[in-house]
Amino acid sequence: MHGWDLGWLTLAAAGAGAVNAVVGSGSLITFPALIAMGYPPVLATVSNNVGLVPGMGGAVYGYRRELTGQGPLLRRLAAAAGGGALIGSLLLLRLPSAWFRTVVPVLIGAACVLVLVQPVLARRPAAGRRRGGAWLPFGVFATGIYGGYFGAAQGVVLIGLLGASTTEHLQRLNAVKNALALTVNLVAAIVFTAFTSVDWRVAVLVAAGSTVGGLLGSRYGRLLPPTALRCAIAAIGLLAMADLILGSR
Repeated sequence: MHGWDLGWLTLAAAGAGAVNAVVGSGSLITFPALIAMGYPPVLATVSNNVGLVPGMGGAVYGYRRELTGQGPLLRRLAAAAGGGALIGSLLLLRLPSAWFRTVVPVLIGAACVLVLVQPVLARRPAAGRRRGGAWLPFGVFATGIYGGYFGAAQGVVLIGLLGASTTEHLQRLNAVKNALALTVNLVAAIVFTAFTSVDWRVAVLVAAGSTVGGLLGSRYGRLLPPTALRCAIAAIGLLAMADLILGSR
């Protein structure tokens, strides 16, 4: 890894940390950066996941006031998120790497769509919702599987699930989303560290950049034009899809 790569990856990680705090699609910044540097997709995913954990911790800290009074909901959903993450991370390690290269472009495409339609999900009417509907833990569990396997835009999925089942303010939902995403990435990081190789240079750089980005994103992210941010994330994701598809030929 050359000096330019070090600076580029740190900058990308800072952007990812900020985006994770505000929207939740940060891996669509760091993952394409690692692919462009020549890292194999599975190694890039594993090292990126481990590195993003501190940044998500920073985002949770930044939204700590919005978490006040949400302990019961968090405890109920964190177990589902962690259980799903355990399954997803083990699937990543057990399934053939060729499957990952085939499946991930599809997952990235779905993630890009979710990023773009998130405002529609957020505007769903509150009528008929009830706090933490009975189906919500199952949805969070499924999202945890996805997050443990790949994870890009899992925050967008979580916001959609939470918004469809509760009447909380969006910023309070975002705080819960950050805590659940941290749970997923932390469980997956433990599995990856225990059972496979991690590029610790990448993980440390991503951790440093995403921590700063997570803290800044939780403080200033509300000032960013959301439409421009979503379009930029989707564009990055489409480039990553093209790189993976063309690279597999």
